[in-house]
Amino acid sequence: MYSSAIDLDTIEAIDTHVHIEVAEDGHSALPADLAEAAAKYFRTDGMVPTLDAIADYYRVRRMAAVVFTVDAEQNLSHPPISSVEVIEGAARNNDVLIPFGSVDPNRADAVGIAEELVTGHGARGFKFHPTMQGFDPSDERFFPLWAAIEQLGVPALFHTGQTGIGAGTPGGRGLRLALSNPMLLDVVAATFPALSIIMAHPSVPWQDEAISVATHKSNVYIDLSGWSPKYFPAQLVRAANSLLKEKVLFGSDFPLISPDRWLADFSELDLKAEVRPLITKQNAVRLLGLRSTHE
Repeated sequence: MYSSAIDLDTIEAIDTHVHIEVAEDGHSALPADLAEAAAKYFRTDGMVPTLDAIADYYRVRRMAAVVFTVDAEQNLSHPPISSVEVIEGAARNNDVLIPFGSVDPNRADAVGIAEELVTGHGARGFKFHPTMQGFDPSDERFFPLWAAIEQLGVPALFHTGQTGIGAGTPGGRGLRLALSNPMLLDVVAATFPALSIIMAHPSVPWQDEAISVATHKSNVYIDLSGWSPKYFPAQLVRAANSLLKEKVLFGSDFPLISPDRWLADFSELDLKAEVRPLITKQNAVRLLGLRSTHE
């Protein structure tokens, strides 16, 4: 059962978006063709560290990290990495890791799986990828799942905007970008006002829509993962520096983008001094309900 032992007095930043891409037994989170396309899209060196290696990586940097995988078995016909395995790995590295579970909304027993991951194992939230999992989050068929997560009191993180998964392949491997339009999450946020929703990434080509939803709905946040900050749309930087300064979160998308690169480029953004610690740590502490080990 996961229980956080993160020392907020020594941790300097919280990366809210870190993927577990390979299990301890070597099983990949993605089919080989999609993993290859993603590596090419992000121009990575193909590094796929295990969960324990990721913990060591963040420990050295005095950072904490939210870790997860994505269960897209129904749409990709590829078995996922076990969320239970991710949570157990985070539990043995609970000084730096915070586990989110993943459940495929298309599974008939999705609600039961979600409840068990939180109450039985200690998941601190959930990760969803509508394009990869092949579902429309605004469809009422999935409302029981959102209601259950709202009742469990943990946040739901949704991929939004463009994706490197399937990029450059014929037909994008059949994956539909429109399922990751932030406006679909406006329906979820309006229907489940006690559900904390994190919209992952600068939501290009729907950046204005994402800013609108996060500004209008108090239960909606934005993580800044998946892009180097030097490429952030100007309107996102303006919003992060003003209206949304308490609703944006540091996220890298590691191992596709390193937190070192992200933070180096983030330091060059024209932001108010008081905004930087909100984004890198304090907003995540509040949203995730983290408590000092000394309390």
